[in-house]
Amino acid sequence: MKAFETFCLKIVRWFSWPLLALVAAFFITGYASASRFGLDRLMDPQTALTWHKFLHTPLLISVLAHSLPAVYLAFVRWGWIKR
Repeated sequence: MKAFETFCLKIVRWFSWPLLALVAAFFITGYASASRFGLDRLMDPQTALTWHKFLHTPLLISVLAHSLPAVYLAFVRWGWIKR
């Protein structure tokens, strides 16, 4: 495996755990802001909405940082991109 492919694999693995936490926080704050499933007991809806709006940018960055190298590695594995 070339150095760039190893780097991409490390990026994919390193961003998977923060991405998982961000997605969970995004769902929890979204449901808490809508007062659904009893999650409004964790925080009041206005605070949940503030946190929910704050999480958009980190979530987008994490999704892109995780997905783009993963797509590149898949294309290399399928032979669409030559080594």
